[in-house]
Amino acid sequence: MSDAGTRSLLDVKDPVIERNSDGGSPLLLVCDHYGREVPPPLGDLGLPAGDFDRHIAFDIGIAGVAERLSDALGAQLIAQRYSRLVIDCNRPPIAESSIPLVSESTVIPGNDGLTHEEADERRRLIFDPYHHRIEAAISDRLLSGTPTVLLSLHSFTPVYHGVQRPWHIGTLYQNCITLPPLLLAELRREDGLVIGDNQPYAVTDGTDYTIPVHGTARGLINSGLEIRQDQIADEAGQTAWAERLARILTTITDQLRDRGVLQG
Repeated sequence: MSDAGTRSLLDVKDPVIERNSDGGSPLLLVCDHYGREVPPPLGDLGLPAGDFDRHIAFDIGIAGVAERLSDALGAQLIAQRYSRLVIDCNRPPIAESSIPLVSESTVIPGNDGLTHEEADERRRLIFDPYHHRIEAAISDRLLSGTPTVLLSLHSFTPVYHGVQRPWHIGTLYQNCITLPPLLLAELRREDGLVIGDNQPYAVTDGTDYTIPVHGTARGLINSGLEIRQDQIADEAGQTAWAERLARILTTITDQLRDRGVLQG
């Protein structure tokens, strides 16, 4: 393990990964747990390399789905480069899980004993630029009259605390009553799928950041999607799910236009 004692992040790379920024789709895709990089000054956070292949570090498979879906729809994608172990970009910065000391029973040595200034630096250089980019993209789209539907993409583990999770995919939402019912209806038309309604997680102000801040607070039509990781662990699964979701989301955006909810 490398020494994580030197913790200044002044040379951190841009945390934002963007794709199809000029895409014409009303969908704005965001991916908080896309990447698993760690800024070089933090070394390996005191962890063995294999831990960065686990869900504790990133959402397995979702990057491949997000990229393919963005390309298929011509939809803008804004994603986070860095591992959730450095700072979780879907947690309020005041939450204990923002910079976790323990994740799924794994102790994160490189997060132990952080000073307030070190934690604040991670927020300023990683968390803030990512969310400022989402905020700016939404503002630009609204200013130009571009219809905007926020969709947050995640993946989840097949087993949690020893319990098998039956859902292949789930919708996550807070109080949007427009997109989640349409997603549930279209997903339930697919053969052989078990669909979670606010499963395996529900969105709350205390446990989530992206949907409450960029979706709910800004009055956007929004939802999250969680795909079970064994469905998208390889390229074939990522491609299949991206194709399925592109078809479903195209149907839904047509429905929203027919209702007059989306203009353009």
